[in-house]
Amino acid sequence: MPTSSASTTDSAKPASGGVQSLERAFDLLERMADAGGEVGLSELSASSGLPLPTIHRLMRTLVACGYVRQQPNRRYALGPRLIRLGESASRLLGTWARPYLARLVEATGETANMALLDGDEIVYVAQVPSKHSMRMFTEVGRRVLPHSTGVGKALLADLPPQEVRALLARTGMPAATEKTITTPEGFLAALEEVRRLGYAVDDNEQEIGVRCLAVPVPDSPTAAAISISGPAGRVTETATERIVPVLQQVAAELSDALTTSGGPAV
Repeated sequence: MPTSSASTTDSAKPASGGVQSLERAFDLLERMADAGGEVGLSELSASSGLPLPTIHRLMRTLVACGYVRQQPNRRYALGPRLIRLGESASRLLGTWARPYLARLVEATGETANMALLDGDEIVYVAQVPSKHSMRMFTEVGRRVLPHSTGVGKALLADLPPQEVRALLARTGMPAATEKTITTPEGFLAALEEVRRLGYAVDDNEQEIGVRCLAVPVPDSPTAAAISISGPAGRVTETATERIVPVLQQVAAELSDALTTSGGPAV
């Protein structure tokens, strides 16, 4: 019937257009995040290649939904409604990571952790404890400053030095132990060592008697690192040579899982 045929054609067009608009809207949100969370329409147009009227229409919709807000200076900022989505996604990220952390525990014998960079702080989102009676334990959800942790070094290693200095100026560098790095120059030197070696070490810097080895999760949707931690008497230099390749392999596998549209599958 002609009416039915026309109706089918009309309904297909908005669906196709809607998918494209959705892709464009998410692309704009990611570009805003890359720009620090606040950006002007002309900047979005220049970086995305989309015409200003298209961007303006998409941003109006995002503002109406609460995912973007317009500032008094007419620039656009990421909106508070994204916070709930981010918190839920972080919890899921920790859930997805647990099977990989469990494999780390099996292979190394030490407690395995996953942490994210959230603003200027490190937040632990997942942990699988060691089976040893003497083991390390970090509460999921705990927040620490990055300068005294292996995961912090792993997460900051690829940032430009000026960004690292700015972060350290905001957080300060209090000493957790006598071995904590407490100067920007010392920390930047430690990050250079991370880049050279391919992994980070917390050598009694967060807690005396504890050593931690950490690597970033490459190409993670959000900056993430995994680590193992244990008594310094077990996580020795000799053990490091054995553990680091395992860490790097598991990080690569977790990265593949997180960047695959089907999601993690272990």
